[in-house]
Amino acid sequence: MRIEGKGAIDRTKPVSFKFDGKTYQGFKGDTLASALLANGVKLLGRSFKYHRPRGVLTAGSEEPNALVEVVGATNQTPNVRATVQEIFEGLNARSQNRWPSLRFDLMAVNDLAAPFLSAGFYYKTFMWPKALWEGLYEPIIRRAAGLGSLSGKHDEGHYEKAFAFCDVLVIGAGPTGLMAALTAARAGADVILCEEDRLLGGRLIADDATLNGKPAADWVAAVEAELRASPNVRIMPRTTVTGAYDGGQYGALERVGLHKGPRPDLPRECFWRITAAQTVLAAGALERSIAFPMNDRPGIMLASAVQSYLNKFGVVPGRRVTLFANNDGARVVARQLMAAGVSVAAILDSRPEASAVEDCPVYLGAQVTDTKGRHGLRAISGTHMGGEFQIETDLLAVSGGWNPTLHITCHMNGRPRWEASLAAFVPMENAVPNLKAAGACNGAFTTLACLTEGADAARAALISLGRNAVAVDQPKAEGMPYVITPLWQVAGKGRAWLDFANDVTTKDVKLAAQEGYQSVEHMKLRRSSRPRLRRWARGGGQMALRRSAS
Repeated sequence: MRIEGKGAIDRTKPVSFKFDGKTYQGFKGDTLASALLANGVKLLGRSFKYHRPRGVLTAGSEEPNALVEVVGATNQTPNVRATVQEIFEGLNARSQNRWPSLRFDLMAVNDLAAPFLSAGFYYKTFMWPKALWEGLYEPIIRRAAGLGSLSGKHDEGHYEKAFAFCDVLVIGAGPTGLMAALTAARAGADVILCEEDRLLGGRLIADDATLNGKPAADWVAAVEAELRASPNVRIMPRTTVTGAYDGGQYGALERVGLHKGPRPDLPRECFWRITAAQTVLAAGALERSIAFPMNDRPGIMLASAVQSYLNKFGVVPGRRVTLFANNDGARVVARQLMAAGVSVAAILDSRPEASAVEDCPVYLGAQVTDTKGRHGLRAISGTHMGGEFQIETDLLAVSGGWNPTLHITCHMNGRPRWEASLAAFVPMENAVPNLKAAGACNGAFTTLACLTEGADAARAALISLGRNAVAVDQPKAEGMPYVITPLWQVAGKGRAWLDFANDVTTKDVKLAAQEGYQSVEHMKLRRSSRPRLRRWARGGGQMALRRSAS
């Protein structure tokens, strides 16, 4: 449902689009995910192997569930994240990996056969007769695998490549990146600021934060205006930096025409090769979920995503919200939801001690042990220090903590280090030559720390360039310290998903460990899982892996 007065969308410009043949209406600035959620659509896809119903989990490029096909006049693009695809007049999208329809998928019979389809089953089951592997088994498995499909037609869209050079490349335009870009720009350095979203500001916008006692959006707008007016600054929204290479070179993919209707004069995408003397990595952090039984139903989302849809798009994907967390961030989300007039059923805090929230029940030592609902969440049940609970709810917002977005620091053989106080990996110093990580991607999870580290990283870059920094007033930021008591897994009878994209459960990882796959990289390939297993193995799953490996 839409919340009046919230969101960075233009409600004076309605946009019509199609999803699975049905016409919906959103507003300019909506993503496909936010527009569908505003229209009450929760079921957006089917899972990779078991074809389980899946809904939106996140609000950004990390989305594993809401993958769709975007159909154009001359092309068909599969596996597009609905959380990234901006709507435009005439957009035609459809769900994938289902037959004959999204709501009634015959391939969901795979879920009934789940006990026989454990991860890696194809390596152990189809062993005999050998001659049938290439002739029968492999073709069937290949046909069943995959998600989206191509049209088979020639893509008449065009794509560009370009080159750019700068003194300072800033990756990410949240509080850290904006402060770094502003500091470097005022010193006269040539600056390129890359941001994968259409909006600058990052979590300042998504969190509805305040700076200097005013909405942080005001500060973001002022900084953006100054940077755009500077002849030595290039701002590149909708641009994802994809890799770090020798000689200060970075690859970046810009979405030029993907958010517009058919425009023959525009390329769909442009791949940039950017050469930078110094780089500030300000890519932020990604919230992680908690592995609890049946945690993959539509209507179960990350708390940060619920907050983003509320503050960026004016959308709440439910009418009765419950929050499950191991840190204080969920309390902020709960207060914002209640201030917007949304009913909050309860806050389930896994910690034995935590502060109360006015007008909202808080269960301490709580864990969700089961969920109900096929095509959408209907209820949850679990335990807490006072006994058991059952709550009717159609939206469960989960927060298991934050992981720094440090991927680029690993592109040149850099290895992250484990920071126990954050229960997360953080980047090593000098992992990439002439690159400085700052802000949330460096483990600084408060707005004040992000602003400070952004300015400091820019000053360090300027010193390396032989330039003198100009004083930049740092805004006053409010916020609470980041305190977390890790909770990686909740025991229970149902399956608990770790990797939603590939249908990998905690049981799959434990089985891989029992089979001798000690390295997470080997386990990832064997189990078709993602690097998030490394974090789970380092945390709650570590002891299980050690026991089975010994």
